[in-house]
Amino acid sequence: MQPASRISEVSERWTRVPDVRRGRPARRTPAAPLARSGPPARPVQRVRSQPGTKEKTCPAREPSTAPTNSANTQNKKDVVTTRIFFLDVAGSRVLSANPDVSDVKTIVEEGKKLPDGLAVDIAAGHLYWTNMGNPTANDGSIVRSDLDGQNMTTIVPPGGTFTPKQLQLEKKTRKLYWCDREGMRVMRANLDGSNIETLVDTSQGDLRPGPDAKKWCVGVAVDVDGGKVYWTQKGPEKAGQGRIFRANIEIPPAQTPANRKDVELVYDGLPEPIDLEIDRATRTLYWTDRGDPPRGNTVNRAPLDSPPARRKAPEIVFSHLMEGIGLALDHKGSRMFITDLGGSVYSANVDGSNKKVLLYAQGNLTGIAYAELTAKDQ
Repeated sequence: MQPASRISEVSERWTRVPDVRRGRPARRTPAAPLARSGPPARPVQRVRSQPGTKEKTCPAREPSTAPTNSANTQNKKDVVTTRIFFLDVAGSRVLSANPDVSDVKTIVEEGKKLPDGLAVDIAAGHLYWTNMGNPTANDGSIVRSDLDGQNMTTIVPPGGTFTPKQLQLEKKTRKLYWCDREGMRVMRANLDGSNIETLVDTSQGDLRPGPDAKKWCVGVAVDVDGGKVYWTQKGPEKAGQGRIFRANIEIPPAQTPANRKDVELVYDGLPEPIDLEIDRATRTLYWTDRGDPPRGNTVNRAPLDSPPARRKAPEIVFSHLMEGIGLALDHKGSRMFITDLGGSVYSANVDGSNKKVLLYAQGNLTGIAYAELTAKDQ
């Protein structure tokens, strides 16, 4: 992906969206007649940072003089609040907001790093995100910070991965998984960035950066219960060659990332599949697609466990996105949150009902994550 100028205006009916990541020509696509939740283009509270320094914190509120007791304090610690975190690739920003998009903040602003994938570790109080860097240079990286953007640390240094894309945190094994687009790989590492591994190599001998978009790995999801890792290979623009694959999480004995025999094609002929998410309770795979309508600029879903011979066409549950990218599921609330390069944040029920435009004209948005926090986490 390569940076581009921000979107200057949003039309009520048509929006021209620049491809900030590969220099593609603008694409016209109809905007959705969705309900908007609250004032969309509200100012954000910026908490700026400089590379190599800690983030500046907002002024602390004066302590309350109201009487408290230990029981009330404990109850407050147990209260669960929710936040969404999302990325602006054009501004190299990490943003945070309530799910109703009140209290929107810029918590990190790095400058020309091109963030794409985002994951939240509630147990440790950390955010993780990928920085793509220059797609023609081996300078991709992965960064960790506290939930408020403080204490930034680069855990996978530039060159540890080529062009890292969607990022997933697998809670059971405490591993980070990501796709490397121009690197043509599915990768993983420990949460501190150590023990970087390549699980799948799709290059077929091509040198990096890979010139063939059919081999570019973009979205990733881990099915711990089924023992599989899923990934997307989006293919060239408007070619209808996007695919979704899966393989065992662990490489079979005596095989390598490049020659493993357990890789299975799940879906072929998709417009341009991007980010993946799994609903473990319903055994359902969800993904965004940034290709052309009617099947592109959508959110799709399909059963994880259908046998190949009886696998039905994916179900489109959300459409009229403007270069759809990021996807996050609220499993308890049966909701999903979506971002697009047009700069919008959307929400809907997982079946596609109750669609809302939460924010628009926020830059060029990529990854998004949903988190439930207690007072202790915050």
